[in-house]
Amino acid sequence: MPGSKSVPFSRVILKPRKALPFFSRHPWVFQGAIDHLEGTPVAGDVVALHASDGQFIAWGLFNAASKIAVRLYSWDESVPLTDEFWQRRIHEAVGLRTVLYPNQDSQSACRQIYSEADGLSGLTVDRYGDWLLVQLTSLALAARKEVIIGGLRDALQPRGIWLRTEKGIRETEGLELADGLLWGEEPPRPMFIQEHGVRYGIDVAEGQKTGFFLDQRDNRRRVADFVRGKRVLDVCCYTGGFGLNCLVNGGAAEVVAVDASASALLQARTNAELNGVSDRLKTIKQDAFKALEEFELAGERFDTVVLDPPKLARNRQGIDAALRGYYSLNRFALGLIQPGGFFVTCSCSGQISHEMFADMLSQASLHANRRLQLLEVRGPAADHPSSVHCLETDYLKCYLCRVM
Repeated sequence: MPGSKSVPFSRVILKPRKALPFFSRHPWVFQGAIDHLEGTPVAGDVVALHASDGQFIAWGLFNAASKIAVRLYSWDESVPLTDEFWQRRIHEAVGLRTVLYPNQDSQSACRQIYSEADGLSGLTVDRYGDWLLVQLTSLALAARKEVIIGGLRDALQPRGIWLRTEKGIRETEGLELADGLLWGEEPPRPMFIQEHGVRYGIDVAEGQKTGFFLDQRDNRRRVADFVRGKRVLDVCCYTGGFGLNCLVNGGAAEVVAVDASASALLQARTNAELNGVSDRLKTIKQDAFKALEEFELAGERFDTVVLDPPKLARNRQGIDAALRGYYSLNRFALGLIQPGGFFVTCSCSGQISHEMFADMLSQASLHANRRLQLLEVRGPAADHPSSVHCLETDYLKCYLCRVM
């Protein structure tokens, strides 16, 4: 039985002076921190992490093919990684969402498990009504797929569980996965959910991420408080989340929605019709940089601009390029806003800290000759918690500003 004293677990021994982050419960052990292995673990094996002096640190799962050689889950030597452990963690995560959102129904959407923040590094689960959308980004955890499916069925009683894969996972984890049904019934296409009184049709099988960006739920509704009778530009609008809130809940006079995806814009227009506001929504298929540049050349002005680009930095090596990209987008966007108007600017790049983002925004406002008042610094909705032990989980930055 995994975790029993009769099983000879392999040991991963760290280099000297590399143990502090892991004693502090950071869950990612990169290859460069490891001195040597004791035993011959294969991908997916449970291993014990030890400091260079032999002191036990944590139980983890091993994968030599990944830059994250060991993902850590239990820091109690008496609590190894058994089937019961995974099921208990799943129930703990689901239990939090039951407290946060006690009135979930067949039209609700909510993140049920958020990877490291819920102590389940490599597993993300979103619930859309009666279906679960699962992402596995760890080969070692994917090897326990049947245990995970069983835990999810027991905790949530879904009608079906669908697997969504993340771009590049084969290269980063050596993980061979394909989107498809894991258990039960296939989800309907489209599926309909309701959020803050706005109805959305979503494609959970082929849409971005697991079909929708649930993390921006409360930010979408908050922005609507500032736009009554105003003209709004929604850049990187996807299927219209921010723009529809501005129209339905905020009473905006017009929303111009920009995205590079034709399918996303088609769904945005369909969603506008679903909510009876299609006459006030204009969509433009264009790259965000190009669209903002063209608006500037045309002398366009808006009362509010929402800028919610996709992740620009996927690793530390991409930080500088990402900051240059954010700077260009924000500088162009600021120049389009009427004095006294509002600017909502976002970053979902976990590698970009709040300090980096604020400094970039300061430089962009200087070069756009705009004075900014920072009204609110917002993050994701509560079903996307962060871990104080893994600051990378504090990924979403949503700054609400007034432009002078």
